[in-house]
Amino acid sequence: MPLPFAGAAGWVLLALGLLFFAGALAEFARARTTVVPRREPSALITTGVFRLSRNPIYLGDALILAGLSLLWDAPLALLLVPAFMALVARRFIAGEEARLKAAFGADYDRWAARTRRWL
Repeated sequence: MPLPFAGAAGWVLLALGLLFFAGALAEFARARTTVVPRREPSALITTGVFRLSRNPIYLGDALILAGLSLLWDAPLALLLVPAFMALVARRFIAGEEARLKAAFGADYDRWAARTRRWL
């Protein structure tokens, strides 16, 4: 049985996820730095969606996953969202943050202190 407002909530989450994802890609292009997780960054991006989240692409992915779970009437799949976030944090974010800290030092520390990892 469909949940009330699941369709509307699903569309909102999907749209927000796509906005975070696209906004992050635009900032990467503007800064001319790599979007590939294990490559060395040439710029620390702190503008656009990176003012709201240190990981807007992964946040976008999580929002898209949540939105599709609701749109496809699979609310139990929402349980995958925190599992996805934990996996991404361990598998990708930890290394990315270490590379950013090594490359940008105090600038990274200041940005990380004022910007949450997710939202």
